[in-house]
Amino acid sequence: MALARMRSVVLDCPDPRLLADFYRAVVGGEITAAEDNWVVLTVDGLRLPFQLAEEFAPPTWPTGERPQQFHLDATVDDVEAVEPQVLGLGATKHAVQPGEAAGDTFRVYLDPAGHPFCLCWD
Repeated sequence: MALARMRSVVLDCPDPRLLADFYRAVVGGEITAAEDNWVVLTVDGLRLPFQLAEEFAPPTWPTGERPQQFHLDATVDDVEAVEPQVLGLGATKHAVQPGEAAGDTFRVYLDPAGHPFCLCWD
């Protein structure tokens, strides 16, 4: 039996509201709490908080001194239709695309704070 229940995955970032709004536009949900240094996005009952990290430095994945540490995966029906929309929201397509070697089942992007995330499809 588990000792605890999962509550949140918290993303450190330089601008919590900006990043919460970015992910709200990508995966939906609603902002359920907002302070200067803490914003909570709730999606299908799951909490995704964003916390101010004043000295935040984005990951340098896939190499470098700061590994990705974690990443988020989002499933899409049509990556070709969704890609221009996430780019328009402030994401960038990563230069490294390991999904190409895996049969193109996912693409890697960076959110506005530099965290990697993937758009995945079946």
